[in-house]
Amino acid sequence: MTDNFSADSAAKEPAKAQENAPSLTPKPAPKKENMLVNILMNIVIPTLILTKLSGPHYLGAVWGLVTALAFPVVYGLKDFIANKKFNFFSALGIVSVLLTGGIGILKLPTEYYAIKEAAIPGLIGLVVLISTRTRFPLVKTFIYNDTILNVEKISAALKEHGKEEAFEKTLRLGSYLLAGSFFLSSTLNYILAEMIVKSPAGTEAFNIEVGKMNALSFPVIALPSMIFMVATLMYIFRSIRLLTGLTFEEVLHDTSK
Repeated sequence: MTDNFSADSAAKEPAKAQENAPSLTPKPAPKKENMLVNILMNIVIPTLILTKLSGPHYLGAVWGLVTALAFPVVYGLKDFIANKKFNFFSALGIVSVLLTGGIGILKLPTEYYAIKEAAIPGLIGLVVLISTRTRFPLVKTFIYNDTILNVEKISAALKEHGKEEAFEKTLRLGSYLLAGSFFLSSTLNYILAEMIVKSPAGTEAFNIEVGKMNALSFPVIALPSMIFMVATLMYIFRSIRLLTGLTFEEVLHDTSK
């Protein structure tokens, strides 16, 4: 009788332990962010609303500002709730919209607009430089991230070849090049704003001139900055391939997964 009781207890113990054991089911990975949607929601759409729909015949200055702000605010909150992380582009979009809308509503001197246009990319460049002294350099946000590169495979290959320290030097130089692209954008932004935006802030003419500047900003500002950025990206790609021995296809993020 005692033996049967002991056998039953022994049989129940593993089952009970299994019930109490923590679940080994892996947590779903956070959804990867679409960089194009990110930039559209946080920068492009708010800018278009401010320049095209904030005139007196449409939303007006105040509601134009509120509507433009809604996009980066809502997107940033959604991203924070979903991934529990701060969205850099949402913060940038909010600051940019507040500055542009504030200049129009407060009817500040037009010169402030040129300063604002230079300040945003200039500050980003400065933050990129400062981030090189931290554990989280921003070059990883813009370039060395798992939406562009196969970071997991690259990290494993760097560790295997003992090239992690050499790659840190690559990222540091990449950060300097990336910051340079923002400083170039800052300079070109200021020159273009001084040449085009001359009407008093808060007027329809001011909004039209800002719209004209945005139209010209791609060939005059974005294109040179993009070339600079692509050169930085290719430099990092080449360094990864030399340090790890991986092919170009292995370095890139596999979008089919």
